[in-house]
Amino acid sequence: MLQNVRHIIFDFGGVLLNIDYKRTEQAFVDLGLTEFGRLYSQLQQTDLFDRFETGKIGGPEFIRELKTSTGLQATEAQVTDAWNAMLLDLPLRRLQILQQLQLHFDTFLLSNTNEIHEAAFNKILKAQAGFQSMGVFFDKVYYSHHVGLRKPGPEIFRMILEQNGLSAEKTLFIDDSPQHIATAKALGLQTIFLEPGMTIEDDIFKPKQ
Repeated sequence: MLQNVRHIIFDFGGVLLNIDYKRTEQAFVDLGLTEFGRLYSQLQQTDLFDRFETGKIGGPEFIRELKTSTGLQATEAQVTDAWNAMLLDLPLRRLQILQQLQLHFDTFLLSNTNEIHEAAFNKILKAQAGFQSMGVFFDKVYYSHHVGLRKPGPEIFRMILEQNGLSAEKTLFIDDSPQHIATAKALGLQTIFLEPGMTIEDDIFKPKQ
């Protein structure tokens, strides 16, 4: 599977961090926003979420715009909690795998995310493993809201390849969203699509028997 691979780019949510989009959708439904699933999902989202995930707006502005555009009657804390409801846990076995891979590969993290989620998953990481950020597990971390680009646009993939002098054909990209995998394939990267039910510890980087 790892044929001539020297560099590995990991997605975060759904690959390393366990997430459940339905939990956030239900949390917003419980707040009265019944159309949330139409606004945001794993496969698509509206312009508001795009701007949030590319850092064009910050957390407070995102919350204000979401409330204004939908008529949602909720506090900032309630919206933050509902938005973070999808973030679950970071299994320690996956972090151990990342540490082992660092010894043999150049490793990178590429995530469509935002400042509210970054604060939340850093708290999860600190509570579970004692680390302040995911940066300790990678050569470099690329969060969409920091670099102003997001998947599935090809620009963010090209940025990683060019900034780090990576050869596309020697780079493996692992993601759980098919539209992101499609872009990486088109650019010549090796890819693994993590289908529902698959995990990196059970299906990709299994311990040798």
